[in-house]
Amino acid sequence: MAEHDLSKTIIPYLDRHLSFPLLAHLAETSLFPVEEVQVAQYELAKGTNMFDYAVSLFQQIYPDKETPPEFDGKRQKAVSINEGLQQEALAVLEVIQNPDVAQALRQDKNQNLQYLKDNYNLTLDQITALYNFGKFSYSYGNYSSAADYLYHFRVLSTDNDLNTSAHWGKLASDILTGNWEVALEELNTLREAIDSRSPSSLLTPPSNSNANIPEPALAQLHSRTWLLHWSLFAYFNHPQGRTLLLETFLSPTYLNTIQTSCPWILRYLATAAILSRKAASATNSSAANPISSRVRNAIREVVKVIQTEEYQYQDPVTSFLKELYIEFDFEAAQRELTLAETVVGDDFFLGEFREEFLDNARYLISEAYCRIHQRIDIADLSERLNLSPEEGEKWIVNLIRETRMGADAKIDLEKNVIEINRPPLPIYQTVIEKTRGLALRTQALGAAVSRTGQPHGNVAKNDTQAPPVAVN
Repeated sequence: MAEHDLSKTIIPYLDRHLSFPLLAHLAETSLFPVEEVQVAQYELAKGTNMFDYAVSLFQQIYPDKETPPEFDGKRQKAVSINEGLQQEALAVLEVIQNPDVAQALRQDKNQNLQYLKDNYNLTLDQITALYNFGKFSYSYGNYSSAADYLYHFRVLSTDNDLNTSAHWGKLASDILTGNWEVALEELNTLREAIDSRSPSSLLTPPSNSNANIPEPALAQLHSRTWLLHWSLFAYFNHPQGRTLLLETFLSPTYLNTIQTSCPWILRYLATAAILSRKAASATNSSAANPISSRVRNAIREVVKVIQTEEYQYQDPVTSFLKELYIEFDFEAAQRELTLAETVVGDDFFLGEFREEFLDNARYLISEAYCRIHQRIDIADLSERLNLSPEEGEKWIVNLIRETRMGADAKIDLEKNVIEINRPPLPIYQTVIEKTRGLALRTQALGAAVSRTGQPHGNVAKNDTQAPPVAVN
């Protein structure tokens, strides 16, 4: 289903090296002609120092043509540059890896630079050799070496712009080496740096920036947009990544960024919510593995956003949740789930979660269906879950055994139905649920109104003219 593939949408927000895995995935699928994907890979590879890779792609695309001689000249030049940068970087690395130097270094970077200058005649310009060699190593695909040199540079350097660049380079290197624990730590550090707006320009804003938004705020919005795309690598490979994705993406700051700059990220937010739903329900009543309210209520929050942003983005995954929780159309939800299964299976980030996604989606369908029915035909429910009667019966039995439905549900095998007997909720409990948080919301509303210091009419006028997202 090429019309639902997001590779063309996501790649512009990635470094070219991070784009190679996505294109390699497309080459393995039948979504696009292999020749077109190879041409895209070649065009990206030409902009790097991975000349052998570029030559191999050229030979695959044009088997009858000779390899352009320019590659030999570029390769020799790159080897010469690499040798020079390596010598400069090794000279600095030998000093800072000295046990005596490592013991003498402190948290204050200025003090460390002064110590290195006084005792080893190392200046900031010489330390920058670590950054230059790390960046060059990255350009020809030596990502582990790049991560090492960029890390040492960032520890010592006081140059904010180069430190920011080293942050992004270190994160990309950890992603490409599959070091997910370190990549997640780097991701959190970079997110804190972006959210603190220090330095104010984390990515160079375009020349045609919006005049209505201050330049530092616009640069921060762009940085968060890029970070959301890069974070998909870590969140869908780390064991706890889906839960961490929900914690980050559902925070007001990044949810506003998604709605403003990249609504297609809703596919991954919705998928993470579906993948985490069964685990959240299982741990909801247990204190052994506490889970945050944001993750516990992720489906509800995601459905609200999907409904709001439907005018600018929708796909089978988001449409499945819309049909299930907004329209309550189980037949339409079943159709969308069939499409969503294919979309998830073809997606670079989601492919390995296809079976888990399908299992959790069926759980959501059965949960919603059982909530509004007291007597359920097992064959009918199996059909809505895209299962055969035999498979559906086994799946439903396991579902009742593993979830809280077991206390309320009974299976009548003779009639092949499920009977659900829920005790009526006391009236006082209903009132408590309906008014929960009302006092806190009222106080927040009163504080917001008083903080404006303006008459009611002006407040309403300002609200209508407010930008759709607050980038703070």
